[in-house]
Amino acid sequence: MNELGDIGDFLRSRRARIRPEEVGLPGHGRRRVPGLRREEVAQLAGVSVDYYIRLEQGRGTSVSDAVLDAVARVLRLDDTEQTYLRSVARPAGTRRKAAARPAPQRVRPGLRLLLDTIDKAPAFVLGRRMDVLAWNALGDAVLGFSALSPKDRNMPRQVFLAPAARDLYPEWPAVAAETVAFLRLDAGAHPQDPQLASLVGELSLASADFRRLWADHQVREKSYGAKRMVHPVAGELALPYETLTVTGEPDQKLVVYTPEPGSVTEERLRMLGSWAATSH
Repeated sequence: MNELGDIGDFLRSRRARIRPEEVGLPGHGRRRVPGLRREEVAQLAGVSVDYYIRLEQGRGTSVSDAVLDAVARVLRLDDTEQTYLRSVARPAGTRRKAAARPAPQRVRPGLRLLLDTIDKAPAFVLGRRMDVLAWNALGDAVLGFSALSPKDRNMPRQVFLAPAARDLYPEWPAVAAETVAFLRLDAGAHPQDPQLASLVGELSLASADFRRLWADHQVREKSYGAKRMVHPVAGELALPYETLTVTGEPDQKLVVYTPEPGSVTEERLRMLGSWAATSH
């Protein structure tokens, strides 16, 4: 199986976004590729051209932190991109783990109880591949997880394949880009996951937007932010969110939408919760 975390494509995409003059190199003359050439990255990072080419070809699994730091500096990688680079540059441990069939994802009982105690905010737990593993009542009222099949309880599938996604998210292009960039992080940490490869293949066949965004190799954490939704019952909702890594379960994230106190969104969520409880 081809690895999902392709270091060559990632580094080439990052070279392409930097203009030579930004790093003190002449930008005039014919250039066969946009951005920096491999030779220029090697020169600026202080490594041999052959060494850098081996790294870009995925043959530098013993590369040192110092070299990765130098390449990251030249390519102006942010903290998340640097973490991704380390994951895809040295995936040997991930390859060994990939031989075993992935264990089913489970949410421990205490975390489920915690979800149920959050009654004023939509909340849910994301696992590997952005699968939705558990949710509270208000999270279900907003996003309808219980009405979906287990396979479809997956955020990328919902964003790119659900017919109502573009109506739910008025700023759909930003939500789509953020979703793919977060999925890329999972691919970097687990480059030989067959279920992730299947998901990426399915979405690539079904969505030209997904193909384009996946090929862009953006990587981004989702630690906090805000989403605007237009719910078919509650109307427009302005929802800041916080994403917390679950202690002891590094592949699980607790996502909580936190409406502003006293806001229209808070009132609409309260009404939505009452409506959902009555309809059930």
